Amino acid sequence: MEKVLDASGLALGYKLGRKGTKVVHKGLNLALHAGESVALLGANGSGKSTLIKTLCGFIPSLAGTVLLLGKPLAQYSKRELSRLIGVVLTERVADGGLTVWDLVSLGRYPYTGFFGVLQKEDTIAVERAMDIIGIRDMAGRYISQLSDGERQKAMIAKCLAQECPVIILDEPTAFLDVRSRIEITDILHRLAMQEGKSILMSTHDFELALQLSDTLWIFPKDREFVSGTPEDLIFSGEMDAVFGTGTNVFFDRNTGAFRAKSGGGTDILTEGSGTELFWLKNALRRNGFCPVEESPRPFGKVVIESGIITFHRREYTIKVASFGALLDLLRELRKETVETERR
Repeated sequence: MEKVLDASGLALGYKLGRKGTKVVHKGLNLALHAGESVALLGANGSGKSTLIKTLCGFIPSLAGTVLLLGKPLAQYSKRELSRLIGVVLTERVADGGLTVWDLVSLGRYPYTGFFGVLQKEDTIAVERAMDIIGIRDMAGRYISQLSDGERQKAMIAKCLAQECPVIILDEPTAFLDVRSRIEITDILHRLAMQEGKSILMSTHDFELALQLSDTLWIFPKDREFVSGTPEDLIFSGEMDAVFGTGTNVFFDRNTGAFRAKSGGGTDILTEGSGTELFWLKNALRRNGFCPVEESPRPFGKVVIESGIITFHRREYTIKVASFGALLDLLRELRKETVETERR
């Protein structure tokens, strides 16, 4: 694939006034290709926003080179950059009395000049952008009337109206509900696949990034920058190092999610398959039990099959109607066991 953004030997940081310069990262080598969706991941303070601002040309790099379409980023004028890179930041847009149409039309500013008079081709570009994002029916609504998710869609449509090959977004799904996060991430993925855009977004939504990003750029805790396809990074063990060692968080390859490590607990045997068994174990861990396949002294055994939950103990077998009923039973039995041991 064609390299659209290409950085080599990149050092990131910012000036601290008279105190000198703060170096966040150095020696970075990375590339963003045409038609590629990249998710930038890392813990707070890992340097994601600094990298975003550097690649957008908002702040200079401390060292190294950044090439945009083969030309050094620093050699572009602001007007030239506005035709090549569209930017969506986390901050809410100062909407004033803007309608969705007005906001998306601002994406044509690099072409219309100071007075912003739209020609026929500009109107076509604005309408097409809104159609692609699916907000044509919102054209007359005021930005102040939109939900946060709808605002983000309008901002992405503005970038599309710019007709730039690169769209860079700094945490575009921050503060959005689950549905809006999925919709926005899916839209960005489709823009890469169907429109050939190069998409770079920083995000804390690891699970969606794993599902809908072609490439991950990761700033792991206390380790060097890594990049690759989600699947390669998972099976190489790089996802396990995202939050560093000594934390209570680990990456579960079976579910594609980060989970809290179990603090141990009372052994309980489990039997079942598929999704039912996964959620059974989830419920048990949350309530202080440790699901195992073998144990010298298990608290009991729980079998789940076709929605039927059965709890086995040496003395008896009990069928329960739901996970809630099972947990109530286990809590009561554990309480009785503790009281017996105290006597």
